[in-house]
Amino acid sequence: MRIALAALIAATLCPAATVQAEDFSDPTWPCIQRKVERLSIGLMWPDPAPEEPLEGDLAAAVETLGATLSLRRLDESQMQEAVEAFTAEHPASREIMGRVFADTFDHLNRRRTLLIDGIGEMSLGQGDLAKRIDAARAEFDDLADADEPDFDRIDALEEQIDWDERIYNDRQKSITYVCETPVLLEKRLYSIAQMLQAAVSG
Repeated sequence: MRIALAALIAATLCPAATVQAEDFSDPTWPCIQRKVERLSIGLMWPDPAPEEPLEGDLAAAVETLGATLSLRRLDESQMQEAVEAFTAEHPASREIMGRVFADTFDHLNRRRTLLIDGIGEMSLGQGDLAKRIDAARAEFDDLADADEPDFDRIDALEEQIDWDERIYNDRQKSITYVCETPVLLEKRLYSIAQMLQAAVSG
């Protein structure tokens, strides 16, 4: 009787929703992409950053272009237009373009660092949620096998497990998408570096 009851209750839970915590060597990094915590501007731009600060209109224009190129909503053609507008008004020396890239790098690299930290926090949260689901399933099984099952508690656990699994699975889908973003930002930086180098005059 108890076995039949346990089977009946277990059948109400979707087998496809079974959740297990992923076994990652780094629990803060759930992505299949390799974790690169810090990017090196020296690998993207061949010249060292100038030490002397710019002043006046040129400094403001460099800062504005760097901030503009860091906007992810801009496609390649829009970025190219922004660079061409800049070079039409200001010198396009390697030094100036290097400063533009340094500003762009700072913007996107800070954003990328925050994103990686957020992925780590999300991964740890998923681990905690998986443990909660496992504990609820274990209690569910014990109650289902009891001589006098507590059906109110069983119903509550069933609802909790279903809800937690929905949250877990939704987060997993989000993680898959978010994991691609640091790589996309890195590729964008390389593309911007090439664009600015191509715009250097002389």
